[in-house]
Amino acid sequence: MLLDKIIEGIQTVKGKDVSIINLKNNKNFICDYFVICNGDSHNQVYAIFQSIEKITIENLEEKPWHVEGLKNREWILVDYISIVVHIFQKQLRFYYDIENLWNHNS
Repeated sequence: MLLDKIIEGIQTVKGKDVSIINLKNNKNFICDYFVICNGDSHNQVYAIFQSIEKITIENLEEKPWHVEGLKNREWILVDYISIVVHIFQKQLRFYYDIENLWNHNS
């Protein structure tokens, strides 16, 4: 349910290239899923964060446990404990390539 609302929040403001990495099968990982997406600008990255936060609070009364990156808005990390959301500007997403890193380690 939380995963669905996070995806809805991303799609509401046209976040791009949504990727979900299932980490449930590895008992050593701290969360169940990584959700990764990107926006085209600082403003869109922040709008994606705001949309996710609004939808999860309104529908599930679920607030993020921790958020990082709000100041520079190039990579915002939103931690819901069981799900960690990475919202990137496109160039940073490809630079860090965390999908590839985590898919090989899961």
